[in-house]
Amino acid sequence: MFIKGNFLYTPSRKELTIRENQYAHIENGVVTGFMTELPDTISSEKVIDYSQDIIIPAFVDLHIHAPQYINRGLGFDEELLPWLEHYTFPAEGKFADPVFARRVYSAFLKRLKAEGTLCFSAFATIHKESTWQLMELAEAMGFKAYIGKVNMDRNAPDYLLEDTDRSLADTEELAVRCREELHKVRFIATPRFVPSTTEQLMTGLGRLCETYDLPVQSHLSENRNEVAWVKELHPNLPSYTAVYDAFGLLRPEKTIMAHAIYLSGKEKSLLRDKGIYLAHCAQSNANLTSGIMPLRRNLEKGLTCTIASDVAAGHTPAMNKQIALTIEVSKLYSLQNDTEKALTIGEGLYLATKRPGRFYGRTGSFEKGYAFDALVIHMNDIEGLERTPFEKLQQFIYDGDDRNIIARYVDGVSC
Repeated sequence: MFIKGNFLYTPSRKELTIRENQYAHIENGVVTGFMTELPDTISSEKVIDYSQDIIIPAFVDLHIHAPQYINRGLGFDEELLPWLEHYTFPAEGKFADPVFARRVYSAFLKRLKAEGTLCFSAFATIHKESTWQLMELAEAMGFKAYIGKVNMDRNAPDYLLEDTDRSLADTEELAVRCREELHKVRFIATPRFVPSTTEQLMTGLGRLCETYDLPVQSHLSENRNEVAWVKELHPNLPSYTAVYDAFGLLRPEKTIMAHAIYLSGKEKSLLRDKGIYLAHCAQSNANLTSGIMPLRRNLEKGLTCTIASDVAAGHTPAMNKQIALTIEVSKLYSLQNDTEKALTIGEGLYLATKRPGRFYGRTGSFEKGYAFDALVIHMNDIEGLERTPFEKLQQFIYDGDDRNIIARYVDGVSC
């Protein structure tokens, strides 16, 4: 199959490749190369021509809470811990009902697909059956995803408080079932965060991760009060990051930690050396008054950072809007820190496509050997006003929405 259009992608953080009016060759769902002219032997039936539209890699969101989709935009007068108590936990309690869960998760996944997020890592809830509903639906709709049952056995309301052994048993059951029955959806261990998981539960999760070679997702140093709470709970460990490490939950190259705002130099070194993915959630951090991650500084220090939505603390799953807000926040941060350069459009695209795509595999770029996971975007809304492909990308990042995405591909198949 050949697809013609204007392709924009980022082989590295500092490199934005623009291929105008070229043909991408896709074989078995994978990009094999580009050409400017087709051989005479290629029939027109094998070519899909998107003319002057731009084509970018599909978005990859490594930190989103599927059940919180029903709460987007709510409760932002609160900071993190009271927001969880007053808004998030009551909403997640509703997912004890698998019928309700299926209805919400169907809407959630339809919205993700509409916005162009075709690969993601999501928290579900503590409920085994509802989590399986999300996994099955995501598989049926063609997503690439990591999905985890949340683990919580302390410091939670009664209706979300798990028995430790049951939490571990349900986690193991889902991990095995996922491996046996699903293909594009994978299981990820999901301790909510240190304050809600006992040492016994974290120890058990670490063992399950080792046994089944599971990746991990959780939260790290999002809020100053949260960091102080972790210190009270684990006074004998030197840092929040060290707690996860002590229980085997900082798995090299296989762990996502969201937020990571308040980190010491030693924590950053540990996270860098282990290749931990840090999901930067600028919109969420602003909405809950959590703080600002020094993104540029972290990138220059070699930390693996990505852009993520963190719905519902982030109020939209639209990753183009998350890129725009991340750039805007970085500009404001640079005004207060002279040595901190603001993020560029190309870097923003990289942090929402190729960089997080590495967590799943070879996705998030159009380099040879990468899966053709793509969005076709039409931005010409005024006749006679021509824009370059890069200008169209900029306008989509800042002002585009699902109506501008005219086609979506996963592994070379329209979805």
